[in-house]
Formats: sequence, C-alpha cells, structure tokens
Amino acid sequence: MKRLFIVLGLTAALVLSSCKENASSKVNTENVEVAAERDLQAKKVPVMQFDETEHDFGTITQGTPQETIFTFTNTGDAPLIITNATSSCGCTVPNPPKDPIAPGEKGELMVKFNGSGQNQVTKTITVTANTEKGQEILRIKAFVNPKDAGPTAAVGPIK
Repeated sequence: MKRLFIVLGLTAALVLSSCKENASSKVNTENVEVAAERDLQAKKVPVMQFDETEHDFGTITQGTPQETIFTFTNTGDAPLIITNATSSCGCTVPNPPKDPIAPGEKGELMVKFNGSGQNQVTKTITVTANTEKGQEILRIKAFVNPKDAGPTAAVGPIK
C-alpha cells in the first residue's frame, strides 16, 4: 500500500512539473498567418444565380425535340466550377460549361428535351457545383400532345 502511494505521488509530481512550460511560446507566428489566410480563402465561395430556374416549352407535339438555355451569373467571390449536371430521365440532356466561371461572369447551361411523354411533363435537372449549397435544381415542363395517328390507325381493340 505504501508503494502505491509513493508511485501515485511520483506520477502526480511528474505530471505537474511537465505542465509548467509556456505553451504560447511554442506557437509559430508564421503558421498562424498561413492558417488565417487559408480560413479567409475557405470563406470565399461562388454563388450560382440563375435568371430563371424553370422553363415552360408550352404545348408541343410528341417527339418534337426542344432545347433551352438557362443563363446564370457567378455572384460569389470565387471561381464557379460545375462538376456534374444530371436529369431526372434520359429524355432530357443537360450540357453545362466545362470551364470555370469567374466571379461576376455569366455562363450558360443548355438543356435538350426529346419531346417524349404525353400530357403534362415536368423534368428536373440537378446541377452539382462548388457552391455553398452544392446543388441547384432546374425544371423544364411542357404539355405533350400525341403525334397525329393518321387515317390508318385502328380504333378500338383488334379482333
């Protein structure tokens, strides 16, 4: 038991004596400046501001290809990089710019729709970029009328 108290006492003395150094004297001021600059740069992010986030093609005939351009501006303070643009189905193909968009500059994202579907159709385009939100959602919509079937089309069930 005596040995236990001696070991604990020596351990406590060692711990207390090792903490007497001034930790602030070990801080490298050059590293602090570099970290402050890095933190300042991390706060600079691009902002993708679209002129419109939804486009209505109106009434179209089934199978008639359509296309529109979504125009946007980088209103942030860092270059905007679009890493991916996907649609909710294969009938809609987004074509984003490949190059970074500088702060204050405009960019265009072309979207092609093959006119498939019937009646009211709405498709979404998800744009992934280095913005704070990370993703932007765009929509296209149209009312798709069926193609004219013509006089040779069978009416009713075939017997």
